[in-house]
Amino acid sequence: MRCRILVLAFLTFSAAQFARADSPSVTAVLSNSETAVGETVEIQIKVTGPGDTQAPEQIPAEGLEIYRTGEDASSEIKFGAGGMQVTRSVTYTYTVLPKSAGRFTIPPQTIPVGGSLLRTPELTLNVADAPGRSSGARPSRGTQSQSVRASDLVFAELIVPKKTAYVGEIVPVQIRMGFDPRVRPRLIEPPEITGQGFTAQKLQESGQISETINGRPYDVVTYKTAIAAARAGKFEVGPVKARAQVLVPRARSAPRSRSRSPFDLFDLNDPFSDPFFSNPFAQMGERREVEIKSEPVALEVKPLPPKAPPSFSGAIGNFTMSTDANPKSLQVGDPITVTTAISGRGNFDRVNAPVVEDERGWHKYPPSSKFKQDDEVGISGTKTFETVLSPNEKKQAVPMLAFSYFDPVKEQYVTVRSEPIAISVQGGTAPTNVAAAQPGSSPQATAARPAPPVSPTSKPQDILYQLTDRGRAMESFAPIYTRRFFWGAQLIPLLALLGFVVWKVRKAKINNREAQRMAALHHEAAELMHKLRRNDASPREYYAEASRVVRVKTALASASRGIDPNIVDAETAADTFKLNTDERDRLRRLFEQSDEWQYSGAHNGPGRISPENRREVLELIKNLK
Repeated sequence: MRCRILVLAFLTFSAAQFARADSPSVTAVLSNSETAVGETVEIQIKVTGPGDTQAPEQIPAEGLEIYRTGEDASSEIKFGAGGMQVTRSVTYTYTVLPKSAGRFTIPPQTIPVGGSLLRTPELTLNVADAPGRSSGARPSRGTQSQSVRASDLVFAELIVPKKTAYVGEIVPVQIRMGFDPRVRPRLIEPPEITGQGFTAQKLQESGQISETINGRPYDVVTYKTAIAAARAGKFEVGPVKARAQVLVPRARSAPRSRSRSPFDLFDLNDPFSDPFFSNPFAQMGERREVEIKSEPVALEVKPLPPKAPPSFSGAIGNFTMSTDANPKSLQVGDPITVTTAISGRGNFDRVNAPVVEDERGWHKYPPSSKFKQDDEVGISGTKTFETVLSPNEKKQAVPMLAFSYFDPVKEQYVTVRSEPIAISVQGGTAPTNVAAAQPGSSPQATAARPAPPVSPTSKPQDILYQLTDRGRAMESFAPIYTRRFFWGAQLIPLLALLGFVVWKVRKAKINNREAQRMAALHHEAAELMHKLRRNDASPREYYAEASRVVRVKTALASASRGIDPNIVDAETAADTFKLNTDERDRLRRLFEQSDEWQYSGAHNGPGRISPENRREVLELIKNLK
């Protein structure tokens, strides 16, 4: 027992020595930036870091009542080369109740984390006089009406908290469906938001409560979803439609003297006065199918302002960014993983990886991503990207990353950049100093021996004396390769040869890279065509793959121009293949359908594609030659 305690104490001490946590951080988001008097919203403050944290129980704000209503904590342990990493996250939930209409500011809050003080961002809440919901489709809370309509048994209500939005902005929507429990409702078709010019995410049932309206009980089921407009203009969202079966007494055989509501089957104005509802087994009942319909809600959609930043990919909302890189000590050519977490509230389907602002001296690989949502419909959460970079030379810091989004509350573009992350990159090829060959010293010229003087009285000889005096010093007989000008002359063709070799190697690499690119595009086009012939693909996948294969085929047809498939649009593809007017219109519709599916990840129509539409899309793509 004593040995076991000692081992446990040693492990605890070792873990404490090697445990280290990520840099502490804090984020704060509103569940909705717009609401109405009497309607509540939520604030979520997420604190990540070592040690214990403590958030305030109440947040003082003029015109608002803010109380803490929830707390959720989690810990994550990772083992790596540097030891054990312990990260603790706590999410505090606050309920905000506005007292009056107006524009209110929720001040920043200071929260101690791991020995340091962090501050939450300032939040803004717009409060209207009345909720932006439809009227007339819900039973009136005022005086009791004498005549009973179908809406007295069932009702539908569409709640859109915003009256204006931007193209691509995610707008949360609630659908409330109420049923009198005595009619034992049964849904035949789930609620669907009708309308044109926007896409809607999949409905999520968020709960059921009991309400009393005009003295009558109702079981109210709430659904949550989100919509995103595909173009600017004025639209009507809804109405919401659904079909259900309700249990009512069988109609009596007595003739009806006047026209009544289809629910007035008991010769009475109030169906609930029929004894069937007090004892439904006293007589035989029957099920009737009814249509439930709400009133539409007007929505004005504005276009995004011009001059978007280069790193803007369509993200709209309110986001924060944190960045880390590992390892921080490496050699030239080794990979380094840069992890970027983008948290907040908005259209995460349009949130792409941050842009590397200066790629000089780096080789970048395509990033991977994963998304963790914090709500039911995926409006708030954290999207994490992992980008692998490889340094081509010695570096001291990771290049700066930039991410841009449009803030609909401030009505302006916002660009956030990563903090500098110091790294150490060693190695690389050191420049080689080539020493020039030094020519050897030439031997000294031998002075010519002077000719012996000739006496004027001497007798001329028959054979002249040998001439040894040339009148100047003799040149050196040293080899030419020992001379400086020789090596200088050889350096010129050598540099020309090296330049030619470098040019040939680079040209071969470029040709090989282009050949690999074309082969990859051919392979991608074949794979996409194979996927398009399947019948199990969802509409979002199908239209995304169809538009992608058009872009790839356009890039293949324009190989000489080196067009990137990612920048190909409908007009570029139509001009490349010289399509006629009808084919151009079909191609534009294909791209528009793909864009609508990509805005919110869902569609407002049926969940499957008809065989006729598949055949039309395949025929259009096959004719692109």
